[in-house]
Amino acid sequence: MSGADEEPRVALVSGGSRGLGRLLVERLLADGWRVATFSREPAVGLGVDAGGGYDESRFFWGRADLTDPGSLRAFVAEVQRRFGRLDLLVNNAGRLHEGLLLTTPLTKVTELIAVNLTASVVLAQCCAKPMVKNGGGAIVNVSSINAIRGFRGVSVYAAAKAGVDGFMRSLARELGAFDIRVNSVVPGFFDSDMTSHVPEQQRKRIEGRTPLGRLGTAQEVADAVLFLASPAARFITGQSIVVDGGITC
Repeated sequence: MSGADEEPRVALVSGGSRGLGRLLVERLLADGWRVATFSREPAVGLGVDAGGGYDESRFFWGRADLTDPGSLRAFVAEVQRRFGRLDLLVNNAGRLHEGLLLTTPLTKVTELIAVNLTASVVLAQCCAKPMVKNGGGAIVNVSSINAIRGFRGVSVYAAAKAGVDGFMRSLARELGAFDIRVNSVVPGFFDSDMTSHVPEQQRKRIEGRTPLGRLGTAQEVADAVLFLASPAARFITGQSIVVDGGITC
Protein backbone atom coordinates (compact mmCIF):
# COMPACT_ATOMS: atom_id res chain seq x y z
CA MET A 1 0.00 0.00 0.00
CA SER A 2 3.07 2.24 0.09
CA GLY A 3 4.82 3.57 -2.97
CA ALA A 4 8.34 2.45 -3.85
CA ASP A 5 9.89 5.69 -2.56
CA GLU A 6 7.72 6.01 0.55
CA GLU A 7 8.60 4.88 4.04
CA PRO A 8 6.37 1.88 4.92
CA ARG A 9 3.46 2.86 7.09
CA VAL A 10 3.12 1.50 10.60
CA ALA A 11 0.00 -0.14 12.04
CA LEU A 12 -0.76 -1.13 15.62
CA VAL A 13 -3.39 -3.86 16.01
CA SER A 14 -4.63 -4.75 19.47
CA GLY A 15 -5.47 -8.38 20.07
CA GLY A 16 -3.42 -9.53 17.09
CA SER A 17 -2.48 -12.95 18.41
CA ARG A 18 -5.55 -14.80 17.14
CA GLY A 19 -8.84 -14.54 15.26
CA LEU A 20 -9.70 -11.33 13.43
CA GLY A 21 -6.72 -9.50 14.93
CA ARG A 22 -4.26 -12.09 13.69
CA LEU A 23 -5.83 -12.02 10.24
CA LEU A 24 -5.48 -8.22 10.16
CA VAL A 25 -1.81 -8.49 11.15
CA GLU A 26 -1.14 -10.97 8.36
CA ARG A 27 -3.00 -8.97 5.71
CA LEU A 28 -1.35 -5.68 6.67
CA LEU A 29 2.08 -7.31 6.51
CA ALA A 30 1.20 -8.74 3.09
CA ASP A 31 0.21 -5.23 1.96
CA GLY A 32 3.61 -3.83 2.90
CA TRP A 33 2.86 -2.27 6.28
CA ARG A 34 5.07 -2.56 9.31
CA VAL A 35 2.90 -4.01 12.07
CA ALA A 36 2.98 -4.10 15.86
CA THR A 37 0.66 -6.10 18.06
CA PHE A 38 0.45 -7.27 21.64
CA SER A 39 -1.15 -9.86 23.85
CA ARG A 40 -0.69 -11.19 27.35
CA GLU A 41 1.03 -14.34 26.08
CA PRO A 42 2.94 -15.12 22.84
CA ALA A 43 0.98 -16.76 20.05
CA VAL A 44 2.39 -19.80 18.29
CA GLY A 45 3.25 -19.14 14.65
CA LEU A 46 2.97 -15.35 14.79
CA GLY A 47 6.69 -14.72 14.69
CA VAL A 48 6.98 -14.48 18.47
CA ASP A 49 7.58 -18.13 19.32
CA ALA A 50 10.56 -20.34 18.61
CA GLY A 51 9.19 -21.30 15.21
CA GLY A 52 8.15 -17.81 14.13
CA GLY A 53 9.64 -16.16 11.09
CA TYR A 54 8.49 -12.56 10.59
CA ASP A 55 11.15 -9.98 9.79
CA GLU A 56 11.83 -7.98 12.96
CA SER A 57 12.27 -4.84 10.89
CA ARG A 58 8.60 -5.14 9.86
CA PHE A 59 6.90 -6.91 12.74
CA PHE A 60 6.95 -6.37 16.49
CA TRP A 61 5.14 -8.29 19.19
CA GLY A 62 5.14 -7.18 22.82
CA ARG A 63 3.49 -8.22 26.03
CA ALA A 64 0.74 -5.91 27.31
CA ASP A 65 -2.48 -6.22 29.28
CA LEU A 66 -5.69 -4.46 28.25
CA THR A 67 -6.59 -3.93 31.91
CA ASP A 68 -3.28 -2.15 32.60
CA PRO A 69 -3.12 1.34 31.00
CA GLY A 70 0.54 1.66 31.95
CA SER A 71 1.49 -1.42 29.93
CA LEU A 72 -0.48 -0.09 26.94
CA ARG A 73 1.30 3.26 27.06
CA ALA A 74 4.67 1.52 27.36
CA PHE A 75 3.89 -0.66 24.35
CA VAL A 76 2.95 2.32 22.15
CA ALA A 77 6.15 4.11 23.22
CA GLU A 78 8.20 1.07 22.21
CA VAL A 79 6.48 0.90 18.82
CA GLN A 80 7.41 4.53 18.20
CA ARG A 81 11.00 3.87 19.29
CA ARG A 82 11.35 0.90 16.94
CA PHE A 83 9.51 2.19 13.89
CA GLY A 84 9.69 5.97 14.29
CA ARG A 85 6.08 6.65 13.35
CA LEU A 86 2.51 5.41 13.67
CA ASP A 87 -0.14 5.65 10.95
CA LEU A 88 -2.93 3.27 11.90
CA LEU A 89 -4.50 2.00 15.10
CA VAL A 90 -6.97 -0.88 14.98
CA ASN A 91 -8.72 -1.25 18.32
CA ASN A 92 -9.65 -4.87 17.75
CA ALA A 93 -9.17 -6.59 21.11
CA GLY A 94 -12.24 -7.37 23.14
CA ARG A 95 -13.68 -9.82 25.62
CA LEU A 96 -17.21 -11.18 25.86
CA HIS A 97 -18.87 -12.42 29.02
CA GLU A 98 -22.40 -13.78 28.84
CA GLY A 99 -24.57 -13.64 31.93
CA LEU A 100 -27.46 -11.76 33.46
CA LEU A 101 -26.51 -8.43 35.00
CA LEU A 102 -28.20 -9.39 38.29
CA THR A 103 -25.71 -12.23 38.79
CA THR A 104 -22.59 -10.61 37.29
CA PRO A 105 -19.95 -9.74 39.92
CA LEU A 106 -18.85 -6.10 40.03
CA THR A 107 -15.26 -7.22 39.39
CA LYS A 108 -16.38 -8.73 36.07
CA VAL A 109 -18.29 -5.55 35.16
CA THR A 110 -15.17 -3.48 35.83
CA GLU A 111 -13.02 -5.85 33.79
CA LEU A 112 -15.38 -5.80 30.80
CA ILE A 113 -15.46 -2.00 30.74
CA ALA A 114 -11.68 -1.83 31.07
CA VAL A 115 -11.01 -4.31 28.26
CA ASN A 116 -13.73 -3.28 25.81
CA LEU A 117 -13.82 0.50 26.32
CA THR A 118 -11.10 2.01 28.49
CA ALA A 119 -8.29 0.24 26.65
CA SER A 120 -9.53 1.62 23.33
CA VAL A 121 -9.57 5.14 24.77
CA VAL A 122 -6.05 4.79 26.20
CA LEU A 123 -4.63 3.39 22.95
CA ALA A 124 -6.32 6.08 20.85
CA GLN A 125 -4.93 8.81 23.11
CA CYS A 126 -1.41 7.37 22.91
CA CYS A 127 -1.48 6.73 19.16
CA ALA A 128 -3.10 10.00 18.11
CA LYS A 129 -0.12 12.01 19.35
CA PRO A 130 2.44 10.53 16.90
CA MET A 131 -0.20 10.66 14.15
CA VAL A 132 -0.50 14.42 14.69
CA LYS A 133 3.28 14.71 14.33
CA ASN A 134 3.19 12.58 11.15
CA GLY A 135 0.51 14.79 9.60
CA GLY A 136 -2.35 12.30 9.70
CA GLY A 137 -3.49 8.75 10.24
CA ALA A 138 -6.47 6.52 10.89
CA ILE A 139 -8.09 4.87 13.88
CA VAL A 140 -10.50 2.00 13.30
CA ASN A 141 -12.46 0.59 16.23
CA VAL A 142 -13.99 -2.87 16.04
CA SER A 143 -17.39 -2.57 17.74
CA SER A 144 -20.33 -4.99 17.75
CA ILE A 145 -23.98 -5.11 16.74
CA ASN A 146 -24.62 -5.50 20.47
CA ALA A 147 -24.04 -1.73 20.58
CA ILE A 148 -27.02 -1.05 18.33
CA ARG A 149 -29.42 -3.91 19.07
CA GLY A 150 -30.26 -5.45 22.43
CA PHE A 151 -29.40 -9.08 23.15
CA ARG A 152 -30.04 -10.89 26.42
CA GLY A 153 -27.08 -11.61 28.69
CA VAL A 154 -24.53 -9.19 27.24
CA SER A 155 -25.63 -5.85 28.71
CA VAL A 156 -22.22 -4.79 30.05
CA TYR A 157 -20.42 -5.80 26.85
CA ALA A 158 -23.08 -3.93 24.85
CA ALA A 159 -22.66 -0.83 27.00
CA ALA A 160 -18.89 -0.87 26.48
CA LYS A 161 -19.19 -1.27 22.71
CA ALA A 162 -21.79 1.51 22.52
CA GLY A 163 -19.29 3.63 24.41
CA VAL A 164 -16.65 2.83 21.80
CA ASP A 165 -18.95 4.07 19.03
CA GLY A 166 -19.83 7.27 20.89
CA PHE A 167 -16.14 7.84 21.61
CA MET A 168 -15.38 7.34 17.91
CA ARG A 169 -17.80 10.01 16.76
CA SER A 170 -16.56 12.63 19.21
CA LEU A 171 -12.91 11.81 18.53
CA ALA A 172 -13.49 12.17 14.79
CA ARG A 173 -14.57 15.76 15.48
CA GLU A 174 -11.47 16.41 17.59
CA LEU A 175 -8.91 14.90 15.25
CA GLY A 176 -10.29 15.83 11.83
CA ALA A 177 -8.27 19.05 11.76
CA PHE A 178 -5.11 16.93 11.99
CA ASP A 179 -6.18 14.71 9.06
CA ILE A 180 -6.77 11.78 11.40
CA ARG A 181 -9.84 9.75 10.51
CA VAL A 182 -11.73 7.80 13.18
CA ASN A 183 -14.32 5.15 12.27
CA SER A 184 -15.87 1.93 13.54
CA VAL A 185 -16.55 -1.43 11.99
CA VAL A 186 -19.60 -3.07 13.57
CA PRO A 187 -19.55 -6.83 12.97
CA GLY A 188 -22.56 -9.04 13.32
CA PHE A 189 -22.27 -12.76 13.96
CA PHE A 190 -19.21 -14.17 12.23
CA ASP A 191 -17.06 -17.25 12.71
CA SER A 192 -14.70 -16.42 15.57
CA ASP A 193 -13.61 -17.52 19.03
CA MET A 194 -16.58 -15.60 20.46
CA THR A 195 -19.11 -17.56 18.38
CA SER A 196 -17.40 -20.95 18.41
CA HIS A 197 -19.42 -22.06 21.45
CA VAL A 198 -22.81 -21.17 19.91
CA PRO A 199 -24.97 -24.35 19.72
CA GLU A 200 -25.89 -25.50 16.23
CA GLN A 201 -29.61 -24.90 16.81
CA GLN A 202 -28.98 -21.31 17.88
CA ARG A 203 -26.64 -20.83 14.95
CA LYS A 204 -29.40 -21.94 12.58
CA ARG A 205 -31.79 -19.43 14.16
CA ILE A 206 -29.26 -16.62 13.67
CA GLU A 207 -28.74 -17.62 10.05
CA GLY A 208 -32.52 -17.71 9.56
CA ARG A 209 -32.87 -14.14 10.86
CA THR A 210 -30.04 -12.90 8.65
CA PRO A 211 -31.19 -11.70 5.19
CA LEU A 212 -28.06 -13.13 3.55
CA GLY A 213 -28.76 -16.47 5.23
CA ARG A 214 -25.41 -17.16 6.86
CA LEU A 215 -22.85 -16.01 9.39
CA GLY A 216 -20.08 -13.75 8.18
CA THR A 217 -16.39 -14.56 7.97
CA ALA A 218 -13.39 -12.90 9.57
CA GLN A 219 -12.14 -12.09 6.06
CA GLU A 220 -15.29 -10.06 5.37
CA VAL A 221 -14.89 -8.07 8.57
CA ALA A 222 -11.19 -7.55 7.81
CA ASP A 223 -12.14 -6.24 4.35
CA ALA A 224 -14.15 -3.44 5.99
CA VAL A 225 -11.38 -2.59 8.46
CA LEU A 226 -8.74 -2.42 5.74
CA PHE A 227 -11.02 -0.33 3.53
CA LEU A 228 -11.35 2.27 6.28
CA ALA A 229 -7.57 2.21 6.73
CA SER A 230 -6.94 2.78 3.03
CA PRO A 231 -6.76 5.91 0.86
CA ALA A 232 -10.06 4.79 -0.70
CA ALA A 233 -11.73 5.96 2.54
CA ARG A 234 -9.84 9.25 2.81
CA PHE A 235 -13.10 11.30 3.06
CA ILE A 236 -14.82 9.00 5.55
CA THR A 237 -14.67 9.77 9.27
CA GLY A 238 -16.99 9.55 12.24
CA GLN A 239 -18.90 6.64 10.69
CA SER A 240 -19.92 3.13 11.69
CA ILE A 241 -19.88 0.49 8.96
CA VAL A 242 -22.14 -2.41 9.92
CA VAL A 243 -21.01 -5.79 8.57
CA ASP A 244 -23.79 -8.13 9.65
CA GLY A 245 -25.45 -9.66 6.59
CA GLY A 246 -28.45 -7.43 7.24
CA ILE A 247 -29.55 -8.84 10.61
CA THR A 248 -30.05 -5.34 12.06
CA CYS A 249 -31.80 -3.83 9.05
